[in-house]
Amino acid sequence: MSASTQSKELLAQQHAQLQELEQIISDEKLVLQQHQPNALLQISAKKNQLLISIQSLDQQIGVNQAFAQDKAAGFLTQELADIESLLTLCQQKNLVNGQIIAQSQLAVERMKTSLLESHNKTSVTYDNKGKKSGGLSSIGLKA
Repeated sequence: MSASTQSKELLAQQHAQLQELEQIISDEKLVLQQHQPNALLQISAKKNQLLISIQSLDQQIGVNQAFAQDKAAGFLTQELADIESLLTLCQQKNLVNGQIIAQSQLAVERMKTSLLESHNKTSVTYDNKGKKSGGLSSIGLKA
């Protein structure tokens, strides 16, 4: 006996979605490296839509009785291993993108601090977290 057609179709669809996610994450990395904010917004929207689809399919699979029986019988071991491997790859690539974003934020913060310091050395103050900020209150501006 083998796995039902329905179980195989669900897993094939999930595998295809994860392959698409991997490609989107790779594209996201390129956009991050090239500093293209408009393209990043488009990719983020596409990624969010795909993640919602993945979650929906995962919920479908979770309540599918035929899938549960096929999984318990061990008919889907290879397919599930392939999906888990692909999911791990997506998570690793997404972690790298997160590190790129964190480094970019640090670079922006350093540049902001540098600009504030060069703006007026006497107006630089520190906030309650120890970060430098411009003393715009000296020219009468309030946020």
